[in-house]
Amino acid sequence: MANAFNKEERVAFEQILEGFQDAEVMSRNVAKYNTDQQSMERTGDTIWRPQPYVMNSFSGQDQSSNFNDKTQLSVPASINIERSVPWIMSATELRDALQEDRLGDGARQKLASDINVSILNLASMQGTLVVKQTAAATGFDDVALCEAIMNEQGVPSYDRILALSTRDYNGMAGDLADRETMNKKPTAAYERAYVGQIASFDTWKLDYAKAIAAEGVGALTMDTQDAATDNFYVPVALQGTPTTSERVNHDNRYHNITLSATTGIVVGDCFTIAGMYAAHHITKESTGQLKTFRAMEIVDGTTLKISPPIISAVGATEAEVQYQNCVNSTKSGTAALVWLNTVAAKINPFWQKEAMEILPGRYVVPENAGAAVMRGATDSGLELCFTKQFDINTLKTKFRIDVRYGVVCKAPEMAGIILFSQT
Repeated sequence: MANAFNKEERVAFEQILEGFQDAEVMSRNVAKYNTDQQSMERTGDTIWRPQPYVMNSFSGQDQSSNFNDKTQLSVPASINIERSVPWIMSATELRDALQEDRLGDGARQKLASDINVSILNLASMQGTLVVKQTAAATGFDDVALCEAIMNEQGVPSYDRILALSTRDYNGMAGDLADRETMNKKPTAAYERAYVGQIASFDTWKLDYAKAIAAEGVGALTMDTQDAATDNFYVPVALQGTPTTSERVNHDNRYHNITLSATTGIVVGDCFTIAGMYAAHHITKESTGQLKTFRAMEIVDGTTLKISPPIISAVGATEAEVQYQNCVNSTKSGTAALVWLNTVAAKINPFWQKEAMEILPGRYVVPENAGAAVMRGATDSGLELCFTKQFDINTLKTKFRIDVRYGVVCKAPEMAGIILFSQT
C-alpha cells in the first residue's frame, strides 16, 4: 500500500474532476457516443458511425416502381487521441500540499484545453459550409449568413454552435453595445463583451482559434460537363467486389476531382466552382448560392481530394438522387474555381451539434501492479485516469493524469466556417 493515495490527494482529484467538467466547454456542444471498449480493442479502436439518412418521396398512389434499396452512408470514427500530463515530486516538495494542488490544477487545465482544441481544429478543417465576409466582424448580419447557409441546405435549426476568435467575438459585442434600442444585451455586451445567443446560434469566445492562410493559387479550372463522370460522385455504402466477402464500409465524405492543376493549393483552402450551386438536401432545389468546398488532400499534380463530394445526380441513380447536394447549372469544360480564403485570418467554426461527435475512451491500469490508480468520469463521459508511483531509490513520486478519446465530424455539410476581412 506504499503507493496508495492519501486523503488529501483524493480530495484534490475530486476537485480536479469537478473543475475539468467546467473547463471542457466544447465537449458539451457536440454529440457523444459511448463505445464498448472490448469491441473497440478488437477493431483497432475504430467504429463506423451512420450519417443522417436522406429519403425521397414520390407522387401518386401506385408506387410499384419506387421500391428501391436505400443507401446508408457511414463514416469511420476512431478513439485515437491520448493526452497525458506527467510530473514528479521529491520527498521534500511533497511537504507543500499547495504545490501538489497547483500542479494538479495545471494538469486539469491543459487536458481540458486539449479536448477543446481537438474539437475546434476538426470543425475548422472539415466544416464545408463557408461564409466569406469582406469586412471585420460586426454582429447580427454576420451570424445571420451562417444561419442562412444552414437553413438553405436543410441543416436542422436547433443546437447550433458558433465559436469565434476573441477579436471577432469582441467585434460583435461592440456592435451590440451600440444598440440603445435593445434591452439587457447591450449592457452585457458593453460590460463583459458578451454576445450569447444570436440568429439561432449559441456563441462562444475562444482564446485560441486556428488560422487559415491566404490562398496562393492561380486560375484553375475543372470539367463540369456530364461526360466528365469522374468529377461527379455516386454515393456507395460498401466498396469492394460484390461477389466476395471482402466488401467494407466506404467513407463518403470525400471525392477526388480532376483539375487543370493543383499547384499552390493547400489543405483547408475554400472555393466555389462556376455554375455549381448548392441544393437543399431534402427538396433538391437550388439555393441560388454557389456550393462551397474544402481542399482535403493534394493527391497529385491534377487530382484534388475535396469535401463534400459533388453529387449532382448526373447518372440519376437512386443513391445520387437520395443524396444530391449540387445543381450543375452551367456545364463547362473549363469551369473556374474561385478561392474564398483570400486573406490570412482566424477560422471561426460553426456546426449543428449532431455533426460533431466525441467518443470517450478509457485505460485499464492494473490496480495492484505497483501504482495507485483513481478514475473519474465527467458529464460528457470522458474518463480521467490518475496514477501515482513512488520510487524508493530516489524518494521521488511520479504522478500522471491521462485522458483518451476520439473526435469525428460525421456530417461536414452540417458544419462550416466564417472568415472575416477577406478581399
